[in-house]
Amino acid sequence: MLNFIIKTHQKETIYKGNQIFILNKGMNSGKPQKEPFTNSFVIQIPNEEDTETIYWLAYSLWKAKFWHQSLFGSVIPFLRIRDFKKEFYSKVNEMLQDFELHKKQIQALRLLEQKEDQLHKNISLINDMRNIILHRYCKK
Repeated sequence: MLNFIIKTHQKETIYKGNQIFILNKGMNSGKPQKEPFTNSFVIQIPNEEDTETIYWLAYSLWKAKFWHQSLFGSVIPFLRIRDFKKEFYSKVNEMLQDFELHKKQIQALRLLEQKEDQLHKNISLINDMRNIILHRYCKK
């Protein structure tokens, strides 16, 4: 069982230890990040290993659009902290029932994330090269 605390992030608060920030407004609600968002919840975790586990669980739920069912509001949708806490605690317990499967899934997600970053870098390089060739061609 993982030990963590979920709170609403306060702008000027400095946190000790490990934490993850979860966006709570907009269609990307539930998105985890290591740096604070303006509108976010903070999950405080006592150790680094559990931080990684919690981050990837939150990432999985966000990518699967799990939080869309819990959004409220018509103009700018938002996620309520009580709904987030209730669902997140239950999903963490459910997903960690088979810890070995969880570790394999996280390893696969990390690999896919690395590949996606590399593809984005390659696309950026291709666009830079295209611009250079077009610039040289049009300069003549």
